[in-house]
Amino acid sequence: MTAGQPLRLRLPLSQPQAVEATTVLQWQPAGGAGERLLGVVLAPGAGSRVTGPSLCGVAAGLAARGYPVLAFNFAYAERRRPFPDPPARLESAWRDTVAFARARLGRPLVLGGRSMGGRIATHLAAAGEPCAGLALLAYPLHPPGRPERLRTDHWPRLTVPVLFVQGDHDERCDLDLLERERRERLGGAPSRLHPLAGADHELQVPGRDRDEVLDEVAAVVAGWAAGLAG
Repeated sequence: MTAGQPLRLRLPLSQPQAVEATTVLQWQPAGGAGERLLGVVLAPGAGSRVTGPSLCGVAAGLAARGYPVLAFNFAYAERRRPFPDPPARLESAWRDTVAFARARLGRPLVLGGRSMGGRIATHLAAAGEPCAGLALLAYPLHPPGRPERLRTDHWPRLTVPVLFVQGDHDERCDLDLLERERRERLGGAPSRLHPLAGADHELQVPGRDRDEVLDEVAAVVAGWAAGLAG
């Protein structure tokens, strides 16, 4: 499935940030696809931009299945700096984008994204930002080779449905640890794990076409989101 080219928009950011405004891309549902009751907002991973192939591939696949999608650059990425902003600024950019998406789409939102982008979305939800659910693509459960440094302290405060799409060769997410943390820390939030056989942290699978893998990810997110909308 394919969708048209996204609209390129500008979003003013609450200051202080590295830039005054950032880039937002909006994918409209493809012609012939029944438009869904939910919208989706996605953020890129650390070191990535909104135009990255993984994020754009999943966003286009969701639009082809009827979901309006917005994705955005964090301020450091917009400024083309190599290292992420402090967490407070990442969260502020996310909040600005959520408000922007609500105004443009006029419907409940699923929040998520790739790696760090999805992780920061969970911080917002844990702090009470309303959303219909969290779609986490390659959640960075721990730094590479450091499984003792889990990024789950805030998970008990999550109350919305959570979807994890994780490669079983992801050096930042041991799936056995993820299953344990889901059981122990997500008691108040229904969660689902979709493992991608052979995939690494970049959602790449040796021997499989990249677009095919990203379309599988989009199909999984779309099917899960359809259940949220009832």
